[in-house]
Amino acid sequence: MSRVVVTGRIPDAALEKLRAEHDVDAWDGTESISREELLRRVAGAEAIVSLLTERIDGELLDAAGPQLKVVANVAVGYDNIDVPACTDHGVTATNTPGVLTDATADIALSLILMATRRLGEGERIIRSGESWKWGMFFLLGSSLQGKTLGIVGMGGIGQATARRAKAFGMEVVYQSRSEIDPQIAGELGARRVDLDELLAISDVVSLHCPYGPATHHLIGAEQLEAMKTSAYLVNTARGPIVDEAALANALREGVIAGAGLDVFEKEPQVHPELLVLDNVVLVPHLGSATVETRTAMAVLAADNALAVLAGEQPPTPIG
Repeated sequence: MSRVVVTGRIPDAALEKLRAEHDVDAWDGTESISREELLRRVAGAEAIVSLLTERIDGELLDAAGPQLKVVANVAVGYDNIDVPACTDHGVTATNTPGVLTDATADIALSLILMATRRLGEGERIIRSGESWKWGMFFLLGSSLQGKTLGIVGMGGIGQATARRAKAFGMEVVYQSRSEIDPQIAGELGARRVDLDELLAISDVVSLHCPYGPATHHLIGAEQLEAMKTSAYLVNTARGPIVDEAALANALREGVIAGAGLDVFEKEPQVHPELLVLDNVVLVPHLGSATVETRTAMAVLAADNALAVLAGEQPPTPIG
């Protein structure tokens, strides 16, 4: 039996799979494991099942030791993992793409609806006990029918978001490193454009690109200025893709109409200027937060770890 370290709480279905074959040391605290404790626990592990809250870098890989074979991340994004360091240490790194596509697309559309229809503002009025009454101009929002959705990053989640938007009568344009399958593009009525054009013509811009050096602050002051003053920005990808200070300024000054964020630049911290603005919807990284999706993610991560420990190719390696 190999020693497997799980860095945080995951669904029982995944733990049971791991425990059926190996010795599992799983952190079960309600708070994230401390760095010091993590470095201590990984010593001697042959597999690490990691959450996105833990940084997997050279220091941790050294602490684990040369017997470490696999790091299985319970997330589709892997900006918490130093993949080159894993390669240098002979460690396979895996993630969990596919299983959270629909859940994250649901959140993206939810944020689009909440921002454009000002639902967050409405709920805050009700909960505050503030006096209100129906009126022709009370909390007027923006409809989606006939509007253009610009998707930055047209992978699985971007395509799933486009399908949902199409059902609401939206036109779709996208920016991506490569063309999507022509048949899918035809079904969605999606047209590929460059980022500048996408920002200029879209009524809603939804971010679904991976995070890395090339996409750090991809959306900053210049890009926000390029958007329509009536447009909305939605981010369910990774927080640092957006310059939060620039976004707060754009929202405050009316450069764009509103925004919806599920991820944050210095998560779990949120830029303080965003917290006082009514025209931004803020939710705490709930993209994959359904029982079904989180279970599927954890089970896939377990399957990745088990495959590598058995000397087999993992289902979803990174790279």
